[in-house]
Amino acid sequence: MGNPPELYHRILNIPRETSPQEIRAAYKSLVKKWHPDKHPPSSKNEAEARFKAITEAYEALLDQQENRAVFGVCNDGRAGEKAMACGVVGGGGGAHIARTRSDDFGARMAPGTPAREFKKVYSSGNSGGRRAFAEFSSSIMRKAPPLERKLECTLEELCHGCKKEVKFTRDVVTKNGSIVKKEVSQMVLVKPGWKKGNKITFEGMGDERPGCLPADAVFVISEKKHPVFKRVGNDLVLKAEVPLVSALTGWSFSFRLLSGKKVSCSFQDEIICPGYEKIIKGEGMPIADQKGARGDLRVKFEIAFPKQLTDEQRDGLAQILKGCAWN
Repeated sequence: MGNPPELYHRILNIPRETSPQEIRAAYKSLVKKWHPDKHPPSSKNEAEARFKAITEAYEALLDQQENRAVFGVCNDGRAGEKAMACGVVGGGGGAHIARTRSDDFGARMAPGTPAREFKKVYSSGNSGGRRAFAEFSSSIMRKAPPLERKLECTLEELCHGCKKEVKFTRDVVTKNGSIVKKEVSQMVLVKPGWKKGNKITFEGMGDERPGCLPADAVFVISEKKHPVFKRVGNDLVLKAEVPLVSALTGWSFSFRLLSGKKVSCSFQDEIICPGYEKIIKGEGMPIADQKGARGDLRVKFEIAFPKQLTDEQRDGLAQILKGCAWN
């Protein structure tokens, strides 16, 4: 069994650091699913290949656990205990083999155990069995392309966070090997401060293909256009149009934030120039993964010039401008 341990873990769908009990549980679950006797002729070949690969992965990982147990004992304790644990005990005219922990593993892996018996029946050690495992082990490393969908959110939902149920259709491989469409639903937890382009991945919930690992279902956040605010990074931008007269003589206006809070701005002692920007600290979007942190609100003013003036208005404006102190 010269295959890399990572491959065996992937075949059994278990993490690298797994106990023997967890390995057995994964093995039992998979052999029930892929036992060749439970599959129709159309999918029997694939079932046999998977069954053989699952059995070989199970035996290889338990053998690996056995070696770890033995050598772990050999590297701990006094010299005499090391010799005893490793199976060599001095005595009389020579040495004899002592019973060690490996005997326990050997008992579990005796010819009568399910793994050995299954392998004897379905993987006799001929070239066909090895070829089946090689074919399956190469396919298990492949994964179907991810199933990507957009998840549209309002600016309010991205600001406060929300739960959204998403429904989508995926391809599923049936027991007889055919592919059918199946509608599924998942709940997505949108966190405050998420941005356009954030991805939520449901592993193994995408399309299935014979001989491949199931694809992932990926939802990509998109942002609906807001009628008032525009998001720029973690800041919110609000454009306000100011009549020319109000920009020169004083102006007040109010608006509501995404939270519903009402904010008022007053300009009585200052002139609003074209391109003027007022920054309100901490009233922007929440910053994801930074509790309590927020961006700013930037109010950008645009001056609305009149399209036409009467002669009287022109004269009055000229008198006003003559009396202004120009820097």
